[in-house]
Amino acid sequence: MVLLEVIATTLEDARNAEAGGADRIELVANLEEGGLTPSLKLVQEIASELTIPVHVMIRPHSRSFHMSEEDVAQMINDSKRAYQAGASALVLGALTSEKTIDRNVLELLLEATPLPVTYHRAFDEIVNQEDAVSTLLDYAQIRSVLTSGGAARALDAVEQMKRLVRRTEGHTLQIMAGGGVTLASLKSFVNQTKVPCIHMGTGVREQLSIDKPVSVEKVMEARRLLANLDV
Repeated sequence: MVLLEVIATTLEDARNAEAGGADRIELVANLEEGGLTPSLKLVQEIASELTIPVHVMIRPHSRSFHMSEEDVAQMINDSKRAYQAGASALVLGALTSEKTIDRNVLELLLEATPLPVTYHRAFDEIVNQEDAVSTLLDYAQIRSVLTSGGAARALDAVEQMKRLVRRTEGHTLQIMAGGGVTLASLKSFVNQTKVPCIHMGTGVREQLSIDKPVSVEKVMEARRLLANLDV
């Protein structure tokens, strides 16, 4: 069964995602900026109520993925607080000024908590994604990579997604496709790419709008489609 992760920004979103059959949520603030660190209060509220895992975004700003010392200190603090608040996993990433994975920052962040990690879409600014996957495979704590294959939409990077999936075969690190995935394209895309995880945002929101709540019915439809694949 392909794993379904749904973006949530509120308690209502989280409840609706769970009611619709999502396997887990990615909890973020400021979705219009690509997702930033949510409030500690919201993490506590949702983690205490939901039975599915709550993956918490750790991202202090949307200016870039190159983090200053102050940014890193904040991310470490936010990671520890999210862990204490009941987060099931963290979603994070950092790049060097040359847009490669910043190992030094990444290792500091991984040391902050024992939680599993998703490396977020900073990955899509990296030119050589296969090399980047090789780097991430060095860290057992990193369990998934959220990516659109370097394109604006994952749907436009089918061949690259196939390559990334092949690169991670036999490893605990999984490729999670996100960015522009819709209900209409979901079944075909997964059948073509064989991605083990799907990440959905506006595609399961009412009116397909970033400003509207997650739709229970749309999440249910995504779950149904993923349960009836051709492979």
